Amino acid sequence: MTASPNEHDIEIGQTQGPGHDAVPLSIRTLKLTDFRNYAAARLDLDARPVVLVGENGSGKTNLLEAVSLLGPGHGLRGRPYAELARNDGSGGFAIAATVRTPHGELDIGTGYGPGAGEDGAGRTVRIAGKDRGAGALGEYVKQVFLIPAMDGLFTGGGSERRRFLDRLVVAIAPGIRTSLNRYDRAMRQRNRLFQMREYSPALFEGLEEQMAEAGVAIAAARLDAVERLAALIEDRLAAQGQTPFPHAVLSLHGTLEADLAMRSATEAEDAFRILLEAGRERDRAAARTLEGPHRSDLLVVHGPKNAPAAICSSGEQKALLLGLVLAKAELIKTMDGIAPLVLLDEVAAHLDETRRRALFDEILRLEVQAWMTGTDKELFSPLAQDAQILDVNRGIIGS
Repeated sequence: MTASPNEHDIEIGQTQGPGHDAVPLSIRTLKLTDFRNYAAARLDLDARPVVLVGENGSGKTNLLEAVSLLGPGHGLRGRPYAELARNDGSGGFAIAATVRTPHGELDIGTGYGPGAGEDGAGRTVRIAGKDRGAGALGEYVKQVFLIPAMDGLFTGGGSERRRFLDRLVVAIAPGIRTSLNRYDRAMRQRNRLFQMREYSPALFEGLEEQMAEAGVAIAAARLDAVERLAALIEDRLAAQGQTPFPHAVLSLHGTLEADLAMRSATEAEDAFRILLEAGRERDRAAARTLEGPHRSDLLVVHGPKNAPAAICSSGEQKALLLGLVLAKAELIKTMDGIAPLVLLDEVAAHLDETRRRALFDEILRLEVQAWMTGTDKELFSPLAQDAQILDVNRGIIGS
């Protein structure tokens, strides 16, 4: 049954096909209330990939964004939560899902209410009926995603590449989120001291101690993630040869990463703390911290061409990036035995037929519940028997 988002819930029923119980992570029910252009919506699904087809502006990406909020963070577009509420709604939103996980089926809900704060903080999370912090979602719902805004990943600033890497780091080592938050908080406080023209060494020492401990932990976790991802890519290359998605050669560039190659973690902490102390006047002049893991960069080389990704053609960059996203999904599955959700917004239209079929083959090989959007249903015809293909038309959804 379908209905206008301003009327009853949208019901999409799918029967589960045989052989799909092997997928350990999948959304079985998704309900939206006052989210983006949906006043109310409900999808009932099985474990197969989900394809959302419709014109631009119909609400396809909004559904992907709702799914992404079942994980930690601000979702795939990183918008403040207040912006996700429907314009004509109450000022808040709610997302509820039944998710098939290795822990069994879990009811997961998240929402945001008016008055929670202009900075977008304060979304609520309930897992199996218990209130939890948003970070706890990472224990149950792991995901990787690719959206058009990431097309400039290789040519833009290092901050986007750090976020791209840190999403993988948190997925395979959830505890590192504490270090990321601790480092960021201490660095902001240190920068604030510079802006306030504070000079007392005692005010800086404690913050620099926290930054040293958390910073080395972050750098070590990033190095481990990059080494594991690079090894997986090399193993796939040795086993299969070149595929339609060119392999990436990865490395990390940064002060702490270089130090950890030569010293123990304890020695690296001491060295970074001394570096921060010695650099106070330089940092004071800049009104910000100029050294640390917040300045590190993920360097990506197009393997077959042996050329930096930044100078490759846009088509080569798209294929390289998609290959990296798929490799991230495979690494998460290899380490955890959990195939993550894979969210791909408007990807198929930018691939030639060979790469499009290769993408679908990879999704089926990895046994992931991939969520894909597109404007042309025909592009997904090779998946017709293996996916749930839904039409989206300005909040109205049909199978």
